[in-house]
Amino acid sequence: MVVLSPTDALASVASTAATSATTEVAHTADGSVAYRILGHGSPIVLITGFGASMDEWAPAFVDQLARSHRVVLVDNAGVGQTASLPAPLSITAMADQISALMASLRLGKCAVLGWSMGGLIAQTLVVTHRGQVSRLVLAATQAGTGTALPVPAAAATTLTSGTPGQVLALLFPADQPLALQSYVKGILSYPGFYLATPAAKAQQNVAIAQWFAGAVPAGQDVRSLRLPVLVADGTVDALDPVSNDHQLAHLIRGAQLTRYPDAGHGFLFQDAGAFVARVDRFLG
Repeated sequence: MVVLSPTDALASVASTAATSATTEVAHTADGSVAYRILGHGSPIVLITGFGASMDEWAPAFVDQLARSHRVVLVDNAGVGQTASLPAPLSITAMADQISALMASLRLGKCAVLGWSMGGLIAQTLVVTHRGQVSRLVLAATQAGTGTALPVPAAAATTLTSGTPGQVLALLFPADQPLALQSYVKGILSYPGFYLATPAAKAQQNVAIAQWFAGAVPAGQDVRSLRLPVLVADGTVDALDPVSNDHQLAHLIRGAQLTRYPDAGHGFLFQDAGAFVARVDRFLG
């Protein structure tokens, strides 16, 4: 672990592989936040999902994105070296913490990509800190109006089982075993691979439930957004029913919707080449 000032952190960025990027810590008004930076170009902040750490971004996906962008990976509240936030944890508080990191790193107005729960955080971030986000990519995520369909019961049971292999298998269709194998091999290549603790996941569940209930004001205010938004998912996402993608895209004025055939919640890793190319075009 290395602690750098915001200026030193950005100045030290090198074109390096995701698995060798150094974990750094920013000390913000919302506590310490762990992050990694790699690549060159316009910055894009990646916010990960439920129970995940920075190590669950497939290295091949991050490396491809880093060819054209300065990629900023971040651990959510209570994960890794990122400080926990007061209970009950909320999506709004997590968004505020990431906003504090972005300000500390002096990223200016930049793109944000949120995957799964990270998409809830990203939506809240752009609503509550509009001056920090230029373009928004929402991957396999849901609207917060109280009308999104929840994770199907069988998948939800598996997700909370604590069995890593079964949980990871939810990210890919059953007929795509090579995609799953490639993903697992990639994330296990991170030195010291880690996940969120059971306590952190329990807090995240509380925050997610509030979002699905429509109890987070930003979830209702997303319909007022006026910035470029890309909504993307796989066509057979076991965790996010297909209707949620259409609902979210229709909720945000002018949002673009892209879906990947025979891909699931981990579509951005299964179809990394196509998705990164789509993101590059979207970001211009």
